[in-house]
Amino acid sequence: MRKINSALISVFDKGNLDLIINKLDDLGIKIYSTGGTQEYIEKLGVDVIPVEDLTDFPSILGGRVKTLHPKVFGGILNRRDLESDQEQVEKYKIPPIDLVIVDLYPFEKTIASGASHEDIIEKIDIGGISLIRAAAKNYQDVVIVPSKNQYQTLLELLNNNGESSLIERKKLAAEAFAVSSHYDSAIFNYLKEDDQKLRISEDECKVLRYGENPHQKGFFYGNIDALFTQLHGKELSYNNLLDVDAAVALMAEFKDEDPTFAILKHNNACGIATRSSIRQAYVDALAGDPVSAFGGILISNSRIDVDTAHEIDALFCEVVIAPAFDTKALEILKSKKNRIILAQKQTKMPDMQIRTALNGYLFQEKDQKSDSSADFKQVTKKALNEQQIEDLVFAAKLVKHTKSNTIVLAKNKQLLASGTGQTSRIDALKQAIDKANHFQFDLKGAVLASDAFFPFADSVEIANKAGIVAVVQPGGSIKDQLSIDYCNENDMAMVFTGIRHFKH
Repeated sequence: MRKINSALISVFDKGNLDLIINKLDDLGIKIYSTGGTQEYIEKLGVDVIPVEDLTDFPSILGGRVKTLHPKVFGGILNRRDLESDQEQVEKYKIPPIDLVIVDLYPFEKTIASGASHEDIIEKIDIGGISLIRAAAKNYQDVVIVPSKNQYQTLLELLNNNGESSLIERKKLAAEAFAVSSHYDSAIFNYLKEDDQKLRISEDECKVLRYGENPHQKGFFYGNIDALFTQLHGKELSYNNLLDVDAAVALMAEFKDEDPTFAILKHNNACGIATRSSIRQAYVDALAGDPVSAFGGILISNSRIDVDTAHEIDALFCEVVIAPAFDTKALEILKSKKNRIILAQKQTKMPDMQIRTALNGYLFQEKDQKSDSSADFKQVTKKALNEQQIEDLVFAAKLVKHTKSNTIVLAKNKQLLASGTGQTSRIDALKQAIDKANHFQFDLKGAVLASDAFFPFADSVEIANKAGIVAVVQPGGSIKDQLSIDYCNENDMAMVFTGIRHFKH
């Protein structure tokens, strides 16, 4: 056990600091401080010793150097049980410091505010971060409070007559290094000019009910509240989060489009349609695969109204996402106790994505390329009409967000069927055709999108016999001409984009 007899306080954010100061004063603990923190303590009517009086050296360089002094760090780092350390602190008249309270300059908030580069650099805390590391290193004897988030823990120690156990101090030391490493990572990510080194730090952790399966532990690191307001339902699960991520990425393709509704299952769209009303978009999306839609993730690019809510309520679904909900529509959707309802906020998503692989990480830019009609290179004699162009753009957006190998069949801005996650493109095509036929869609006049090129003409031949009239694919096979020739001989239209959209 160690009793706190002296404290050094240097904080940027003074919120709730008065609770700490008054408790320290009640316990008769000597307080050292600097600058604005010192002035704050004095206004509370509590005695405080300026750090300058301890070091016999003023704050210099516009406040850049205040606490960086042997009398400060000697007071923190001296080992109370080591005779040689104690001889030196006595020789140089270095008083012990038993408690260090720090709240760092808000570097990340300064970046987010759009401040100038010069202002951001000035918010790189030097003295504070050094105090945190020194006190945490010497947790054997010193209590470190690295941010205001640990004030409640400190108050509990102070209510115990200012005494702390080694276990308590070690836990705070771990928190301290979490704070310092996160802070340094933020600075590195701001200053870096390439991706040769990777630093990721997340302070917010949510323990999930379980991982992908009930026997696996699961956690989410990040601030989900920045993306959604949860209006109803149980907590999001690990699998929910994966599906919601896929749903949000897909619907981002239709952000500025007419009312569009999508239904996803296991990260893939099993139904999606664009219509003049969001109700009709939902009805036609559900028609794409009403079987797979059971227990699915629903997402809209438009406000959910009462008519649409009535339609949705007839389906068992895990999650409903939309920019907004009419009041009565929300009441209807809340009728199911566990149905998760999320109002999506307009928030910029990360540009990069990461996943574990083997004993390391794979890090890449997200596939931000959306194929448009401007990307279409006509390679067949048969030209596209306006409806086919719209349908091919629609299908190309879907194929980009469907697991490879994949084929998407669409017509009148409606997903008819897709073949997903197959080991051959032929299998993906056959799966899509069989599925469309099963749900009694007429494929005559439909279009096809492929996430990668066709190595032979067999795919376009199968598509043609099913009634498909137009194809969009990346091209790039050494045997592209075989597919082109078949299309020309059978009055099919085909365009190349030059862009592959694998999604593994």
